[in-house]
Amino acid sequence: MTGEEALFKRMESGDNDALQELIAMYYPEILRYCMWNAPDRHMAEDAAQETFLKAIRYFDRYVHKGRFRAFLYQVAANTCIDMKRKRYLTDVGYEQLTQEPEYEERGFQTVDGSLQLRQMVAALPAEWQDIVILRYGQELSMREIAQIVRLPLRTVQSRLRLALKKLRKEMKDASANGES
Repeated sequence: MTGEEALFKRMESGDNDALQELIAMYYPEILRYCMWNAPDRHMAEDAAQETFLKAIRYFDRYVHKGRFRAFLYQVAANTCIDMKRKRYLTDVGYEQLTQEPEYEERGFQTVDGSLQLRQMVAALPAEWQDIVILRYGQELSMREIAQIVRLPLRTVQSRLRLALKKLRKEMKDASANGES
């Protein structure tokens, strides 16, 4: 039995501390994911908190089949999309749109490596971005990613391969042009 399954059994028996442990187990990686998908750290923190609030709110509808992590990523992805929509519906100045988001998460920095890489990932089609971020930023398996993005495994593999091919080409072009 995994730690997640043990926590679910404890929650079913009425242990409220188990819910806090479950949140603590997944909060850092959900926050890191939200930081990839939010324009700034504050919005990423809000999105991560909202993800867990929604998960708790609809917890009675969730049937545990060992896929809670994928369920959380689906909720986080939808929450980030909703927050972006709300943000763009409000009057945002040009200066705010051109500001580079602040990322302080160590995990993000190891994947990011440079502003150039972040810009290249952001330039990928949206359906490729999420797959790259989930695979290399969150270190999820291909099967988990397929569950999260609700696509067949082969489609996820194909999109990741295409995204990596494009990133390699852009990095090669950038190094040929003398950019670091």
